[in-house]
Amino acid sequence: MSSVVLDREQTEALKEDPEALLCFFQDQTDGALAHVLGRFGRLRNGHSKGPLLHLLETSGSPKVRALALMNLAKIGDVSLLDTFARFSKQDASTEVRREAVSAMGRMRNEQAIPFLRGLLADRDPKVVMQAIRGLLVFRKNPRIAKALANLREHPNEQVREFVTANATSGRKGGSADAEHPSSPGWMRNAIVQGDTLETLQHVPDESVHLTFTSPPYYNARDYSIYQSYAEYLQFLQQVFQATHRITKEGRFFVLNTSPIIIPRISRAHASKRYPIPYDIHPLLTEMGWEFIDDIVWVKPESSVKNRNAGFLQHRKPLGYKPNAVSEMLMVYRKKTDKLIDWNLRQYPDAAVNSSRIQGEYETTNVWRIDPTSDRVHSAVFPVELCNRVIRYYSIKGDLVFDPFGGSGTVARAAMQLGRRFFLTEKEPAYINRMKESLPKRCDLFKEDAAEPSYLRLNNLPRAGKQP
Repeated sequence: MSSVVLDREQTEALKEDPEALLCFFQDQTDGALAHVLGRFGRLRNGHSKGPLLHLLETSGSPKVRALALMNLAKIGDVSLLDTFARFSKQDASTEVRREAVSAMGRMRNEQAIPFLRGLLADRDPKVVMQAIRGLLVFRKNPRIAKALANLREHPNEQVREFVTANATSGRKGGSADAEHPSSPGWMRNAIVQGDTLETLQHVPDESVHLTFTSPPYYNARDYSIYQSYAEYLQFLQQVFQATHRITKEGRFFVLNTSPIIIPRISRAHASKRYPIPYDIHPLLTEMGWEFIDDIVWVKPESSVKNRNAGFLQHRKPLGYKPNAVSEMLMVYRKKTDKLIDWNLRQYPDAAVNSSRIQGEYETTNVWRIDPTSDRVHSAVFPVELCNRVIRYYSIKGDLVFDPFGGSGTVARAAMQLGRRFFLTEKEPAYINRMKESLPKRCDLFKEDAAEPSYLRLNNLPRAGKQP
């Protein structure tokens, strides 16, 4: 078998000669066929139908069969509906089945409705969603509207979300929202001394663009003592539920956590390790945060507590304990049916262009960043970590929130990168540290003063809309 790369003129000639096209198909490898079919272009007549049908029926490659279906759909021949329906039900490949359903949908022909409706009960959620897409064209038909509405109770979460976002309202995006880039004036470059949950009661809905925080670790510091792990998780759940409320539609929440070890009280007892990131995750998705990415922050081994010393000596099985050099950055987005492009369209082009990532950037989800220390705060964000998160997940002028402000590294990074910040922190020592370390003024802001303001609960305005 040969592998021939056709130019445009040769491809167009083959489309017009069924016998030559069939011979060509029979003489190619699967890889060459996939290459040609993927670039076959528009088919304006039925000359290619026979060779493509032969390929569809005889090829052992799912990729080739899927591409044959895709090109057959371009012909627009309603007589092919039975063929598409057969492959949508019987083929062993999900890719082929989806392409067959897509071929029926792209016809936009009422004769395809019975086939597409029948596929709404398919066990493969990908096939069901493709059938929904085909039926959306006919959603003004009461029977179709009812069939689609019934899928709001579908067992698959992606199908439910897809139907809610598309089948009921038909909304694909949305017009520009003048309020999206803005934030309440009193919150810009503000640091509130007080309990974060009490403070958040004063914050209006959809006020912040990005949250980046690292909560206090469970009973690992003097300032984070809880009676039980369940109480600790409940507290975080309340904070992040309130954070969800004050976050703009479709914007991001980045959470830095890691498992924590509570040392044993004596040699007769075992230490306890709590998987904080993994226990928080289901709570976040349940409240409406959509999981986007996991980023692993890796620190030098010399900077972390040595858990491996005992094993190094005895080398006995069951006693291995690796040195924990990583923390997790879990990236979430406030759930919405709108795409990222919608969020970007809320801003002037100049704002988006000035926020583009310049120069080199991290291409993987493993970030190697040295930790840092502070004479007052024992667990400080490295500035580089904040810089990356803020640059990647916000636009210049956005409001960045940290409910556990600590020594104020998020604020410092936000000011340097042309963003505004809003922090809450209850420990007076950390507030005083921020007053010492944060710049008094930053020239990056031209329209309003960038000088940090230090507020207390008793002088905050009342929030408007509340849940």
